[in-house]
Amino acid sequence: MTDRVAEDVLLELLNTTPVVRGSVSDDLGTPGRGRAWARGHGGSGSDAEVALLVAVRDALQEVVRGRRDPACLGEFLQGVSRVPVIGGGGLRWVLEAPEGHRLAVELVLAWAHVEETRPGRLKPCGNPECRRFLLDRSKPNSARWCSMAECGNRMKARRHYQRVKGAQA
Repeated sequence: MTDRVAEDVLLELLNTTPVVRGSVSDDLGTPGRGRAWARGHGGSGSDAEVALLVAVRDALQEVVRGRRDPACLGEFLQGVSRVPVIGGGGLRWVLEAPEGHRLAVELVLAWAHVEETRPGRLKPCGNPECRRFLLDRSKPNSARWCSMAECGNRMKARRHYQRVKGAQA
C-alpha cells in the first residue's frame, strides 16, 4: 500500500461507525459486512481478522479522540517485523505479521505514519453529533468537519440560527 492509499484506508476504517438517522451504525458490525469490508481492503475476511479490525478501529478512534494513550496500540503489533529484501536492483522492506493480522497492522502503521509526518491532522469531526474523522490535508490545517456539505453546513446553519434567535430576544 502506498502512504496515501494507507491513509485513505485508515480514514475509511475510522469512519465505519457513522451516525445514521440519529443512531450509531457499524459498517463492520455484521459478519457479512465486516468480511466484505476486509476483503475490499486486501484482507482475507476471516472472522478473526474482522474481530481484530474492530478492536484496532475502536482503539484508534479512542486514541485520535484523545481518550486513550497511543501505547495501547502496541498490543496489535506483537509478533510483527519488517524484513529487508534485496532483489530487482534494490532494497525493499516486507511486513511480516501473524496470520490474519496484516491489514490491521498496516492500519496501525498508517496511523503512526500520519502522526509522524502530519501531527494534529488526523482528528474527529468538529460536529459533536458526528462520529466521523477527517485527515486535514489543507495547507493551513484549518479543516474542522468531515464534510463541508454535511457537518460544516449544519454547524454553520446552527450558529446562524443561534445568532438570529439571540438578536431577536
